[in-house]
Amino acid sequence: MAVHHQLIRRPPHVVWAVLAAPTCYGDWVVGTTESVPLDRTWPTVGSRLRYTVRLGPWSADGVTTVRHQEPESELELEASFKQLGTARIFLQLRPWGKEETLVICDEHPLRGLGGTLHNTASEALILLRHRGMLARLARLVEQGSAEQVDAGAGHA
Repeated sequence: MAVHHQLIRRPPHVVWAVLAAPTCYGDWVVGTTESVPLDRTWPTVGSRLRYTVRLGPWSADGVTTVRHQEPESELELEASFKQLGTARIFLQLRPWGKEETLVICDEHPLRGLGGTLHNTASEALILLRHRGMLARLARLVEQGSAEQVDAGAGHA
């Protein structure tokens, strides 16, 4: 299992505001370029969003489904990408002092080619992806985007 963490200099409710905004998904998830909610209830359990992955002129869509959530604390997703199968992504938000959040990301393949070919090399690639993904999430949150999302949507 690939597990990585990032300390974000904002409280959990501010980090959650970005996670709860489906249109921000493409801004912090490495590899995606855009995201569109398929359900109006994101991030409630069962809600979905469509995301696009682009590599040069090639692009493909995938779907992410919320499998579990505890507002301002936990978000568990199942990302489905036809060519590779599905993966479980678990994000845990832990208060760190009064004004910071420790975000822990745990991801592993579930089904399909990704699960079949899962090994220590793919695990290393997932960890590199996490490093970029959590750094992007921290930048979004710390640069004020989260407060803007939070002010518009309220706490999820």
